[in-house]
Amino acid sequence: MAKEPRVWQRMLSGRRLNLLDPSPLDVELDDIAHGLARVARWNGQTVGGHIFSVAQHSLLVEAIADHHDPAMSREWRLAVLLHDAPEYVIGDIISPFKAVIGDAYKAIEAGLLGAIHLHFGLPAQPAAALKRFIKQADRQAAFLEATHLAGFGREEAIKFFGRPEPLPRSVLAFLEPWPVAEAENRYREKVLAVAAS
Repeated sequence: MAKEPRVWQRMLSGRRLNLLDPSPLDVELDDIAHGLARVARWNGQTVGGHIFSVAQHSLLVEAIADHHDPAMSREWRLAVLLHDAPEYVIGDIISPFKAVIGDAYKAIEAGLLGAIHLHFGLPAQPAAALKRFIKQADRQAAFLEATHLAGFGREEAIKFFGRPEPLPRSVLAFLEPWPVAEAENRYREKVLAVAAS
């Protein structure tokens, strides 16, 4: 008799997160921050002495979102910070590979995001307006990362990510890759601060 495949990931916290049926009770911020700080954006194909992590990307997206709407609600700000949180379990799959994999990846990612949202007291499914808002900030972040870190020319990046809007230096400062421990700590502290606000 064939053994059933293991579909859970053991976290450093001791939690076992089931990929097919994730529970909000098995979600821990320390696991998310630890994992996202060690997952490289762009498959690690970026300049600098450190990876540009998903944790740092999430803080960049939040800074861009804050520039567009400094008065956004606590719930929206938290959702922005958590928009790529499933990647602490499943990694950062580049968009071209997502297109090849198809719906199976999207279903697992959506299930994980739903459990993460519920853990933090957010609706499992974000509203359409919130999804659009996050997508706008995420695309701007992708343009900046592509042109500053991943070797894209400006016109090539515009083709894939759209024309960028001017952003203040305080936002652009997030493009200097941080050491893993700094990315982990800054991400954890920001999520904690927003969740407690």
